[in-house]
Amino acid sequence: MIPSGLELIDGYRRRELSPVEVVRSVLERIDRLNPELNAFVTLTPDLALEAAREAERAYADGRAGPLAGVPVSIKDLTPTKGVRTTWGSLLHERDVPDADAPFVARVREAGGVIIGKTATPEMGWKGETTSLVHGTTHNPWRHGRTAGGSSGGAAAAVAAGLGQLAQGGDGAGSIRIPAAFCGIAGLKTTRGLVPRFPPSGSALSVVGPMARTVADCALLLDATAGTRTLAGVDEPVDGLRAAWSGDLGYAAVEPEVREAAERAARLLAEGAGLAIADDHPQLDDPWPFIDVIWAANQASDHAENFRQVRELLDPGRAEVVARGLTIPATAYVAAQDARAGYELAWDGFMAGYDLVLTPTVPVTAFLAGTDNPPSVAGRPVAYLSWTAFTYPFNATGQPAATVPCGLVDGMPVGLQIVGRRGEDALVLRAARAFERLSPWTYNEMECG
Repeated sequence: MIPSGLELIDGYRRRELSPVEVVRSVLERIDRLNPELNAFVTLTPDLALEAAREAERAYADGRAGPLAGVPVSIKDLTPTKGVRTTWGSLLHERDVPDADAPFVARVREAGGVIIGKTATPEMGWKGETTSLVHGTTHNPWRHGRTAGGSSGGAAAAVAAGLGQLAQGGDGAGSIRIPAAFCGIAGLKTTRGLVPRFPPSGSALSVVGPMARTVADCALLLDATAGTRTLAGVDEPVDGLRAAWSGDLGYAAVEPEVREAAERAARLLAEGAGLAIADDHPQLDDPWPFIDVIWAANQASDHAENFRQVRELLDPGRAEVVARGLTIPATAYVAAQDARAGYELAWDGFMAGYDLVLTPTVPVTAFLAGTDNPPSVAGRPVAYLSWTAFTYPFNATGQPAATVPCGLVDGMPVGLQIVGRRGEDALVLRAARAFERLSPWTYNEMECG
């Protein structure tokens, strides 16, 4: 039985657990399971044990921070002072930053024990985790299936018990896709709630928490965003208004996935006292303008050197960069204007609802090492267009959580819970309400 972060903290305070012993146990589990999963790119055992010893002293002295002694992993797109950060790219394979990103600095300040850097595709470009630096990350539920992406290493690590908390990043679903595929909880935070480094001009990407439990997500959010979410995560959500949509009016989704998510939504409504209606905004698929923003954003990394470095890039990403370099500034501005209009339209819709419930991802985990599923419900897809429930809320900046809600053919399915901007705490309360109604188990997972 893998203890949660909150359970570890309780054990530390009672002097029933030792941070040093816990961290050693996690490192031993990583040694045993990571060769098969390939969730970590870089491990920091010496630094982790040093932080664990400091946490042990802090508990003895009565000065322990909110994450003291809790193992945390950091996505390899996020700079860590003195620790290799590859960005999943051969161009950065040996980079060692001289400063922490804000998220990392806050984890350290809170006493969290950083155990290593988790795998990501090059520059987080896709919803699957394979890179030329580290190879392919596998799903703990079934070897040979993807862990999702781009925070696939983080999700696989948490699901397999290789640390309690993980930092993810989400520009089109990169927290929610792998969390759903691996059967864990994750939160795409409200745009701007947690400082992100490097800053993104795309207005799409955020960083946020991933964990086995919703309460642990709240714990990590509070430590990195300065919020007080955990204190109210068990408060009731009865009387709130929720909209359920199985397709947002345009999305292809596998029928079994839709059915599992709808059962979960109805269970949440009935069990937690939500008023639920079948509804969604009358809006077209936002992918066309999101695609322009994403492609231009990827291309901006190589505006000066693409010809020289193309052969070192992930072939799929190189195609996106090549296309992005042809996008004129006027088209990029038009796409950002469309994004702003889309955000306003969702604001209008959310005036009538507190929450929106959808499937998180329209399929279960596809083959590891492939950039995307070959099709969804018989409809061909490419790049990120297949993840049609996640990218809308990167465009709007709204908080969106995923919580595991069932299995289809033995692989996890997620329920997505979306709220108004700034209402991350409410989203996590609703996710926690579902978690209490439908407790999740990892007993069927292949990885021990």
